[in-house]
Amino acid sequence: MTKFNAESVSIHTVGAPVEPEQPTVHTAYVGLDVHKETIAIAVAEPGRQEPAYEGEIANTPKRVERKIQQLSERYGGGLLQFVYEAGPCGYGLYRQLLASGHNVQVVAPSRIPKAPGERIKTDRRDALKLARLARSGDLTPVWIPDTEQEAMRDLTRARDDMKAQERKARQQLNAFVLRHGHHWPKGKSRWTQIHFNWLESLRFEHDWQQVVLQEYVEAVSMRQ
Repeated sequence: MTKFNAESVSIHTVGAPVEPEQPTVHTAYVGLDVHKETIAIAVAEPGRQEPAYEGEIANTPKRVERKIQQLSERYGGGLLQFVYEAGPCGYGLYRQLLASGHNVQVVAPSRIPKAPGERIKTDRRDALKLARLARSGDLTPVWIPDTEQEAMRDLTRARDDMKAQERKARQQLNAFVLRHGHHWPKGKSRWTQIHFNWLESLRFEHDWQQVVLQEYVEAVSMRQ
């Protein structure tokens, strides 16, 4: 009797061929040069023709929504690719564009390709450049936090700002006291109640200097 050897048996299965992921097709690429009050807009259509400058709109949700509708109607409701540089205005515009059903990229200014000798920047040129680079796929988007993550960032930044203000206020107070010949004993902890009592007990030659001391002490106390 022939013994069965499992190791000598191989089973071949035929699976369905894996379909390659199809690239996203955009009907137009919209470059936005975003400022606090205005947004300059340029549109690049698929192909090799130069992007067209659309002009400026007010940077308000209502005006942005109207422009989205105009572009969507112009391109038959097809998928648009919006792109703009990351800046101080936050991600409200990003979320509005994304909610409209289109794709959005926010790119870091430092990672936008630059031609040799390119120096002059205008809103028009920046919008046209963004539209052109979006079409050619030469832009790298940054990661966008959700609303909760952005709120946590705000909290972290606020704490960092407060600590920086506290350090500056303490340095100013220390410099003022030292400049007038008052020395806190070396090795003793600062910014304790005993230290503040000592600061309050200091006396200066002129009343105005006494006022200055009080202002510095209050500035530190408010940031404790």
